[in-house]
Amino acid sequence: MRVVLTTYGSRGDVEPVAALAAAVRGLGGEARVCAPPDEEFAALLDRAGVPLVPLGPPVRSVVSGPKPPDARDAFRLAPALVAARFETLMAAAEGCDALLATGLMPAGARDVAEKLGIRYVLACFHVFGLPSRHFPPGARPGAQSPADEKDNRVLWRHDAERVNALYGEAVNSGRAAIGLPPVENVRDHVLTDRPWLAADETLCPGRGMTDLDVVQTGAWLLPDERPLPAGLEAFLGAGEPPVYVGFGSMAAYAPRDVARVAVETARALGRRVVLARGWAGLTPVDGADDCFAVGEVNQQALFRRVAAVVHHGGAGTTTAAARAGAPQVVVPQIADQPYWARRMAELGVGAAHDGRTPTVESLTAALATALAPATRERAAAVAARVRPDGATVAAKLLLDGA
Repeated sequence: MRVVLTTYGSRGDVEPVAALAAAVRGLGGEARVCAPPDEEFAALLDRAGVPLVPLGPPVRSVVSGPKPPDARDAFRLAPALVAARFETLMAAAEGCDALLATGLMPAGARDVAEKLGIRYVLACFHVFGLPSRHFPPGARPGAQSPADEKDNRVLWRHDAERVNALYGEAVNSGRAAIGLPPVENVRDHVLTDRPWLAADETLCPGRGMTDLDVVQTGAWLLPDERPLPAGLEAFLGAGEPPVYVGFGSMAAYAPRDVARVAVETARALGRRVVLARGWAGLTPVDGADDCFAVGEVNQQALFRRVAAVVHHGGAGTTTAAARAGAPQVVVPQIADQPYWARRMAELGVGAAHDGRTPTVESLTAALATALAPATRERAAAVAARVRPDGATVAAKLLLDGA
């Protein structure tokens, strides 16, 4: 059986798809992955044994400007991505049996599957963007009371109108070009009535959180057997476990001076720092030997050896830290990240920083919570409950046609 998997977004949107592709291949199926043509994504998929079929512009070029993308950028990118999906997926999915889409609103993917007469599955990595009577669009799940149910439904209808404004014309133009009738609600058309939730049930429970019939597979985790760089190994072995600080693919979203604030905070608490450069290009504030900067490394191995992980709250980093049993400080910036911050605090495995821009004082308070012995004990207990087989579960469902 052959499947095509497609995503668009940051590493947190690509690595799970690589994990699913590897699981499909491990079960005897064939997988093609259509994803952004960033070099690190090509390397990631190569590690999974799957070639990259380029789709759309490199993500780094979209998010690495001096300012975060605004509404005008969104209205330029949305139709371009829809057009790219019609063109790229139509060729890549030829001869395949199923098409699974995830990442940034994959409008255009279901339409290609419909034209080719193959199965379509929509997957997401959190419940944040799924219509619900329990919370409005843009709010953290659980933040609203059931008394707001009527208002929430109205706001979710407005959300559908917003998605139509961004994607509707491009989707229906593409459908007309391949002989398909128009759709009225692009968002619901993309999501389907039965999306898959590729998140661990302990970390992100999906039951009852959305009005849709969600199939929760567990998180899609790509095994990583790479050794840590020799310099990092030497640093880790030269003292007590350090604090890891990284903001992943945030680029323009990363708080100003976050590297300085984080290093000063760790020093105030008597800790060394591993500083992940990431797309924001974080760099050490001085030449002191208590801070070591790293590029892309094996987080699965590194997080097991640090005192705490300070990060932005992406689904991938949050899950990796939780699975490693590392206490967390989440400094959320956008989208689903406030949800993950609140959820880690609820589970007792770390602290949710209040606000996007930490100070030494605010980060010290949060990191002190994460470094408490009780927090580490709780993090270890939660780690034991995080399932490692989500990608295999999803691959079996995909290959069995369930």
